[in-house]
Amino acid sequence: MVRTLDAMRRTRWTASGVVVVLAFTGCGGDGEFANDTRDPAPRQLSVAITRSNVTVSPARLGAGPIELITSNLTSTSQRLTLRSRSLTGGGQPLEQRTGPIDPGDRASLTADLAQGTYRVTTGSAAIASATLRVGPARQGGQDQLLQP
Repeated sequence: MVRTLDAMRRTRWTASGVVVVLAFTGCGGDGEFANDTRDPAPRQLSVAITRSNVTVSPARLGAGPIELITSNLTSTSQRLTLRSRSLTGGGQPLEQRTGPIDPGDRASLTADLAQGTYRVTTGSAAIASATLRVGPARQGGQDQLLQP
């Protein structure tokens, strides 16, 4: 009877092992893996509106998604406009605006920029505009950790 108990135990262990192996082979067996190339991570640019001019930092970067974080350092409400001037490769013209930015307040504007030159302006002729130069596309976020 001792031999039959050992045989039964071996049979159970073998059956359990087969079930576990079959369960793992059934997981993700379609052969498709979503390892598509990712877009570049968005870059944040700082924009300051002063009484005399608009400044953008950095003023040069590679093409891809951006977020302009704008601070209004004037004593009046301002609107910020991002407009393409000349695009390489015949890209689509771009023009985006923020809503009114109250004095001392901040606003953000997001865009996906193509290679070319952009002008960052306010509605005031007294405030000099800034130029944003966009080069070739930035490297994608494929190999960057903790990116969306």
